[in-house]
Amino acid sequence: MGHLRIRSRHQPHEVAVLAAAAVCGVLMMTLDVRPLSVQTSMPVPIQVAWELGLIAVGLGGLLGILWPGRLSTGLGLELASVLVLGTITGMYAGALVVMSGQQSIAATSFVAAVTVGSLWRAGQIAVDLRRLARAYEAVSCVQLEAGVT
Repeated sequence: MGHLRIRSRHQPHEVAVLAAAAVCGVLMMTLDVRPLSVQTSMPVPIQVAWELGLIAVGLGGLLGILWPGRLSTGLGLELASVLVLGTITGMYAGALVVMSGQQSIAATSFVAAVTVGSLWRAGQIAVDLRRLARAYEAVSCVQLEAGVT
C-alpha cells in the first residue's frame, strides 16, 4: 500500500468563508436585514431557510475542520457543509443576476467563485474519503489475513 494523502483540512480561504457565512446568517437574522435581491426574488420562508443554511454551513463546516475524533467524521461534516454552501451561494448568485443584471457583475463573480470553490472542495473531500475507505479496507484485509481482529 502506498502513502495515504489527505488534503489539509485547515485551508485559510475555506475557514474564512465558513466563518463569514455563519456571521452573515446570524447578522441577517438578528438585525432583520437582507439584500434587496434576496428580498425580491425569494419568498420569506426561503429567505429564512437561506439564513439558517448560512449559519448551519458555517458552524458545521468549522466543526468538521476542527473535529477532534475520527477523520472520516470530520471530513463528512465538512463535505456536507461545503456542498450546501455551494448550493446556497449559487442561489444568491442567481438572485443577484436576476435582480441586477450587468450591474451585479462584480458581486456575482465573487459569489459564484465561492460556489465553484465550495463544490471543488467537496470534490476533493469526496476523493479523500474514498482514499480513506480504501486504506481502511486494505488494513482490515491485512489484519484478517494475519488472524488479528
